[in-house]
Amino acid sequence: KIKSQKDFVSGIALIAVGLAFAIGATNYSFGTSIRPGPGYFPFGLGVILAILGLIVLYGAMTVERKNGDPIGSIPWRALICVVGAIVFFGFFLPRLGFLISFPTMIIITSAGGKEFTWKDALLNAFVLTTASYVIFIWGLQLNIPLWPV
Repeated sequence: KIKSQKDFVSGIALIAVGLAFAIGATNYSFGTSIRPGPGYFPFGLGVILAILGLIVLYGAMTVERKNGDPIGSIPWRALICVVGAIVFFGFFLPRLGFLISFPTMIIITSAGGKEFTWKDALLNAFVLTTASYVIFIWGLQLNIPLWPV
C-alpha cells in the first residue's frame, strides 16, 4: 500500500531518470577507473540516482504519512517560467551573448516564484551573472560570446 503519494511519484521519477542516464551512457566508452571515458561518469550517476529512487520508493511504501501525503496541484507558472527561461537561454546565448541572455534568464526564472519582486530579481541577476562570469569566462576561460554578434 502506498503511504506517501509524493514520495512514490518522486521515487518513480528518480528511477526513470537514473535508468535513462545509465542506459544512455552505455553508448559511450567507459574507459577505466584511472582514465574514465565519457560514459563513466553519467553511468555512475544514473545508477546512484536509480538507487536513491529505490530508497525513496521504499520509504513511500513503509513510512506512514499524514493523510497519505497527497500530491498537490501542478505549479504551472513556475514550471513554464523555469523551462521557458532555460529554452530562452539556450536559444539566445549565441545571438545575444552571455551578458544579456544570462541575466534575462535569471529574471524569467525568478518570475515563476510567488514572492517575485523586481528588486530581488535584478539583484539575483547581477550577483549570479557576475559569479558565472568570474567562474566560467574568467576562471575557466570558456569561449562564450559576451555580446551580440
